Formats: sequence, C-alpha cells, structure tokens
Amino acid sequence: MSVKEKQQKVCSLFTHLTSISKTVVPVAERDPRLHGIGKLPQGELFSCFHEKVLAEATKLYETLYAAKDFDDFMNLAKQARSFANEGLFVYAASVAILHREDCRGVTVPPIQEIFPDRFIPSETISLALKEVTNHPDKDIVVEIESTGNILDPEYKMSYFREDVGTNAHHWHWHIVYPATWRPEVMGKVKDRKGELFYYMHQQMCARYDCERLSNGMRRMIPFHNFAEELEGYSAHLTSLVSGLQYASRPEGFRLIDLKDVDVQDMTRWRERIIEAIDLGYVEDENHQQIKLTEENGIDILGSLLEASYESKNKLFYGSLHNWGHVMMAKITDPDGRFNENPGVMSDTSTSLRDPIFYRYHRFIDNIFQEYKSTLKSYDKAQLDFPGVSIVNVTVKAKLPNIVNTYMKEDELELSHGVSLKGQVKVKYQHLDHEPFTYNISCENNAGGPKHTTVRIFLGPVHDELGNKFSLNEARKYFIELDKFHAELAPGKNTITRKSSESAVTVAPTPKFSQLQAGEGISENNTEFCSCGWPEHLLIPRGNHKGMDFYLFVMLTDYEQDHVNGLTDKPLCADAVSYCGAKDQKYPDKKAMGFPFDRVIKARTIPEFSSPNMTFQEVKIQFKE
Repeated sequence: MSVKEKQQKVCSLFTHLTSISKTVVPVAERDPRLHGIGKLPQGELFSCFHEKVLAEATKLYETLYAAKDFDDFMNLAKQARSFANEGLFVYAASVAILHREDCRGVTVPPIQEIFPDRFIPSETISLALKEVTNHPDKDIVVEIESTGNILDPEYKMSYFREDVGTNAHHWHWHIVYPATWRPEVMGKVKDRKGELFYYMHQQMCARYDCERLSNGMRRMIPFHNFAEELEGYSAHLTSLVSGLQYASRPEGFRLIDLKDVDVQDMTRWRERIIEAIDLGYVEDENHQQIKLTEENGIDILGSLLEASYESKNKLFYGSLHNWGHVMMAKITDPDGRFNENPGVMSDTSTSLRDPIFYRYHRFIDNIFQEYKSTLKSYDKAQLDFPGVSIVNVTVKAKLPNIVNTYMKEDELELSHGVSLKGQVKVKYQHLDHEPFTYNISCENNAGGPKHTTVRIFLGPVHDELGNKFSLNEARKYFIELDKFHAELAPGKNTITRKSSESAVTVAPTPKFSQLQAGEGISENNTEFCSCGWPEHLLIPRGNHKGMDFYLFVMLTDYEQDHVNGLTDKPLCADAVSYCGAKDQKYPDKKAMGFPFDRVIKARTIPEFSSPNMTFQEVKIQFKE
C-alpha cells in the first residue's frame, strides 16, 4: 500500500469526530485487545494531565502501536473510534501513527481542523452554522469573534495566547513526548525527555515575557502561593462533542481540594522537590540516593515535576505539574456537582489561552532555576572556541538590523471537524514578520578547517521601566532563534542563514484537504510531525518605535557538541531544538539553553564575552 493510500485511510479516522453519535458496541463484538477502552464516556473532555484518564489513553496507544500491520492497525482504530472518547481516541491514535514504522511519511491531520471548537470561539462557530443554513449553496467565510476587550489588561496578549499555531504546537509536543511513554513497551527511548519538558516550557515563558515587554506590560508575576486568588479568564469555547462550554473562571477563585488530590499534596510535593535540589540528590522507590549531576540532574527533575513514567519516585515526589493543570481547570466545580466542563487548562490544545498557564509554568520553571543555580557558572574555557572569532553580525531585512512585524490574515477550515455542506472557513489574524537573513562574518585562525555549532538567541535590552537588564537577569528571557552546524575554512568566513530555516520552528503544516489529496506525501518526509514553534511567531512583536533586543550569536566547537551515531536525515527534525529528532538522541551534547541556562556572574557583556560570541543590538518594529 502506498503512503498516499495510507494517508487517506488515516484522514478518515479523524473526520467529523465532533458529529459521532454515542455508540454502544457490545463488548462481546469488540476486539479483545481493546478491553478496558471506553471507560471515559464519549462527549466528556479528555485531559492527558489526569492520571486515570491518561492510563486509558496509554492502553489504547500501546495497543494501536502493537498492531500486527497497517490493516490490523486500521481495523483496531476504526473499532476504537466508534466507542472510545473522542479526544482520547485522537490523542492515542496520533501517538501511534507518529511512532509506527509502517506510518512513516504519514502525517497526523492538524488538530485545529480535527477539533476547530478548541481554537475558534463558540460565537464564531454559531455564526458559521447560521450562514450555512441561510446559504447552503455557497462557500462560507466568517470573521473570528473577539474573546474580550480592553477592560481586561491581559487582553493585549490575546493574539499570542489564542494563536492557533502555538496551541497546536503544545498539543503536538505532548503527543511526541507522552508522559506515560514506556521504552520497554514501545521499543524506543525518548532521549533527554525530562530536560526537553523543562526547556520547551521555559522557552514558552521567555517568549511570553518578551511579548509582554513588547506591549508595554510588566513581566508576569509567577504563581507561587497555593492559597492565592487567581485572575479571571473566559475562553469563549464550547465543546462540540458535549455541547458544554469550557468553564470560565471568575476573578478571585483559589485552588480547592479534588477527590484525587488536595492542595496540601501540592505543597508537600513542592517542598520535597526543593529539598532534593538542596541536598543534591533524589531518593528512588527503594530509598537509594540518585545524585543530581551536571549531566542528568535537569533530566531527572523534569521527569519528577511532570511526573512522567521516568519519575524516580512518583509516590513520594508526586505530580506537581499535571495535577496543577487539573486543579486549575476544575476550580469552579471541584467536586463535579454541577456537571460542568473543566476550563481550558485541562487540555494541551487549549491551555495556552489562559494567562494562568504562563504564571504556573514560570513557577515550575523557577524550581528548575533553583537547581540550575546550584551548578557552577560556565568558565571561559567552557565558553571559548580557541582560534575562532566573530568579526561582525548583521540581520539583513529591508533595513539592516531592523525587522518589521505585522498582523497577517489566515483562514481555518471548519468542515472537516464539523459536519457541514461545502467549504466553511474562519478568517483570523496572527502576528507575522518579514523574512530576514543572518549574515555572520567570522575568522578561523585555528590552523585548519573547523566545524562549528552556530547558536542564535534574542533577548530584551530593557525591562518594563526602561532600565537596562543585568545579563544574569536578562538570561531568563533569551529566546532561541536557531542552532545549526557550519564548516569554517581557514581564514575569513561568512555564514548566512535564512530565518525560515530555524531549528525551533515548524514549517506550515499541510491542511486536511491537502493530506486527503496526497499533496507532498512521501516516505522520506522529514517534516510535518507538526511539533515545533510556529514560524510566524519566531520573533516577538516589538513596538511601534522599534524595540531594542540583543541578537546573541555564538560559535562553539562542533566536535565537542555533536552526538555520535546520528543519521544525516533524521525524521521529524524540523524543530529539533524544541522537539528533538524522532527516535534519535538529542543532537547536541550541551545543556539546552546553553550558555544562558546557568547563573551568569559577569556584570557586563564584555566581561562575559569571548571572541567566538557577540551581542548585536537590533530593533523589532511593529507595523499595523
């Protein structure tokens, strides 16, 4: 069977899932391998943060992954689709498709087209349905409705929080790195999974604060007190599988005990994790001490905090991250007495919409930073690349070292997720930037050709009061723009790289209709795992005057960085910095975020800098 035929069959699994009627397939008629699936009823919201629900999803994706061949996989998936919870089915089927060898080259359709109700306000979908009824013979395009106004100071950030691409990225990251991934069952190890959990979310927080500074707002105040009153939020989303709204959170609500976990558990888990950081080791289930070394400490802590399968002692250290999401989602109906839907924090494809997501992840990140502060600062020998120096860096756009951003129109197709006649599209806007190129002039006086890793970051120059950041303070807000390998000939060299080639962003994913038509489908497809930061949000918005940023470029020794045994064309390596390369080791030995992942003792840029790095001031200017 060709990849195109497989792709069409896979697409059929994800079509009109919001229109499935509740089906009761007699248990006797189900494949025995699907025993235990169907506990979470259809119509309820699935959350991969909730332990019991996630256990059922894990059983399903492991079963689908273990199917004998592609036909067996399809038969199992079709059966499961008819009675499994809709959200749980999409999660499990996506994990299986992404990792099965016989699905190589097959792309999981975009989550925003499978479940458009998670991305588009209910008022907009309601308007689209009316237009279809009134004009059944026409293709429909409706404008997206606003979800708030300027009475809410956080409304300024809605373009970022409610961006379709960022929310889709978060969902895809969690199917590439499921918390319950068992290497002994799946036959594949997820290299540095705990560290990737830390780094991807840390970068999300850094980007959010850069956007806040762009909008003249103060940096976010981390969530830190389990008794604090939370800000309000209303997502204006209604789940089409249940007909219920995602719960809104009025201002002033606090976390409340749930049936499965209470607030005291959360406090206890945080204290135990911080104590482990202070002691320099964690205790496993057999009371053996496992040291938090420079090499593996952050990876161990990432698994503990997420409470993934790799957690060294889940009973003792708990599940701080996952239960935090669930508690915040259920804050208005903690004991379920009103049969409400939870809020958007329950779902990886909606949680980025809520301002509390970023404040909660800054709280989680501060625990990671607590650990990072126990490590020695990088010394000159670790930062230097003897014989290699950067002479000049220029960002080439319409004007050198000035990049323009603007709002751009886009459309999202509804008819694959909702059963409608004809094409029905929603028109919305997202931030975008003009294309630009890095031009790096450097010299190699090391006496022969050298291979280098080029690391590019962007960080704010000033805080919200207009004061210059100290380097150690600014490092938390430096966002990775790119990381790639280059060869340096002896003498003078010029390295050029387009912004569109970034190792953190994913190329625009193919639309549902393109996948059904087999456009661009190939077994050698190295992209379209859909995991990666959206290309249009590579850089922050900036402001009308032109906001000052440092473009940091560093050349490090590739011979010391690169990992042996990697193939030349790894699969799904489009956004390797945030997502790794599928089924391979993470292709960089250095800590994620290097050299900004540790405390910087140097007070000034010259004091910190080596010849192989440079801080070039650039401006980002927002054009209406």
